[in-house]
Amino acid sequence: MARKAKSDSGDAAANPGRLKQIALTYKMTRRADPKVGLVIAGVGIVVFGALLGLGFLIGHPVYLGILGFLLAFLAMAIVFGRRAERAAFGQMEGQPGAAAAVLQNVGRGWTTTPAVAMNRSQDVVHRAVGRAGIVLVAEGNPNRVRSLLAAEKKRMARIVVDVPVHDFIVGDGEGQVPLKKVRTTMLKLPRVLTAAQVTVANDRLRAMGDLMSNMPLPKGPMPKGMRMPRGGRLR
Repeated sequence: MARKAKSDSGDAAANPGRLKQIALTYKMTRRADPKVGLVIAGVGIVVFGALLGLGFLIGHPVYLGILGFLLAFLAMAIVFGRRAERAAFGQMEGQPGAAAAVLQNVGRGWTTTPAVAMNRSQDVVHRAVGRAGIVLVAEGNPNRVRSLLAAEKKRMARIVVDVPVHDFIVGDGEGQVPLKKVRTTMLKLPRVLTAAQVTVANDRLRAMGDLMSNMPLPKGPMPKGMRMPRGGRLR
């Protein structure tokens, strides 16, 4: 009984949190997409009305009405999710580190390390490791980040062998991948590694270190006027 009461209290505490999260997501989406409420309501009304009308035609308005309500709720949730995602990508577009935020939400099975390489112009390369191999995602000026990608590949080649490496540059230009398509592009890559091989690759890359772990950062607040080290690449 005590265990059941604890479970019920946990569910009760979780539900307000979920509702608050949905409300915050809706407010954020509405700022970028003012018509989101009308669109969602319109989808729900159309789906429910169509099935209810069909129910009257075939003589089963109650059954089709219940089904219409459930399907209308599902359709509204799907539309809301897509428009919220589009609004979130719209707000992240062009912001430093946007690709890293997307990589960290690709899904299970991927290990993301932000900012494994960076230059003085703050062009940056992020790394993700999964069953598809190693994926390097670059943000910044296309002409500059290509050298960053090449240097990072050369650095990894000394440590990780026989692991496929994919790379692309985030952007809307020719040959680039838009931010909103980064996740789907990664999920479409063929899975060629076993879970054990992914673990080995991650261990070797961690031993190699990355930009954040190798950079000597002072303790406490960043000193005013501190400049980036000279050179095309930070280590």
